[in-house]
Amino acid sequence: MNFQPGYAENPDPRCPVVLLLDTSGSMSGQPIDQLNQGLVTFQQELSQDSLAARRVQVAIVTFDSYVNVVQDFVDFDQFNPPHLSTTGTTAMGEGIGTALNLIESHKQLLRANGIDYYRPWLLMITDGAPTDSWQNAAQMLHQFYANKKVVFFAIAVQGADMNTLSQIVPPGSIPPQQLQGLAFNQLFTWLSRSMGSVSRSQGSGAQVALPDASGWVVGT
Repeated sequence: MNFQPGYAENPDPRCPVVLLLDTSGSMSGQPIDQLNQGLVTFQQELSQDSLAARRVQVAIVTFDSYVNVVQDFVDFDQFNPPHLSTTGTTAMGEGIGTALNLIESHKQLLRANGIDYYRPWLLMITDGAPTDSWQNAAQMLHQFYANKKVVFFAIAVQGADMNTLSQIVPPGSIPPQQLQGLAFNQLFTWLSRSMGSVSRSQGSGAQVALPDASGWVVGT
């Protein structure tokens, strides 16, 4: 059994969230700089919410020519925003599959330690189109969503292939949202407040009213 003493010290239910981030070459320059700043904003904002900071767990998976688990799940008080760099192509399909498998293995760890959890979130940010095969990963994601195993958000930076993203997003889920310019700080402030709402909800199946997305979604 993967018993971890940290869970005995803090037996609160956990809110797992995976940030699945495009670090391909097209994100170089201002986009990756603003994304890195957004991760810092996320850490600063959520740290001010004492309950959410006890319950939220964060993992970061990046995809370029390769997929990398930059940060496996940690409690938020142990989260240090990484400094991401860019290179290569866009292995989005592999990234999605890796993130979903990471969620499943983490849920097993939580169960082994007797920890309840809210439905995990997977938030993907991309400015391009997959350069690998993505159909199987999309099918896996659709099954996860249909079985209430994940909440999925696709955030499209300018240049993203909205047609492909619309096929990747599970039916019935929130459609891909297009980021206003490089409003990553506003996006991560929204994410922080959203996780605060989830951490206060009653059980994993509870309906959660999410904060207003105006300020970072195109058209709001």
